[in-house]
Amino acid sequence: MTKNAENSGAIVDVSGYSFEKAVAELESIVARLERGDVALDESIAIYERGEALKKHCEKLLAAAENRIEKIRLDRAGKPQGIEPLDGE
Repeated sequence: MTKNAENSGAIVDVSGYSFEKAVAELESIVARLERGDVALDESIAIYERGEALKKHCEKLLAAAENRIEKIRLDRAGKPQGIEPLDGE
């Protein structure tokens, strides 16, 4: 049980991770779970960490999408201004 308590404490803070670091760790967790050589308690703990990493990645992707803007062109094809990407 101590091992599970240690692992569950490790899942708490991924908010400072870059997208790339979070994805790399998430891929590592998936590989470990797919191999099936992890004890049940540890599997549950790393699965929970994977969920936290997945949510963090989704949050970072949503923030990036909100920052992307599309250049608006006039009828002559010249840049006229910008608009949000989801203005389509």
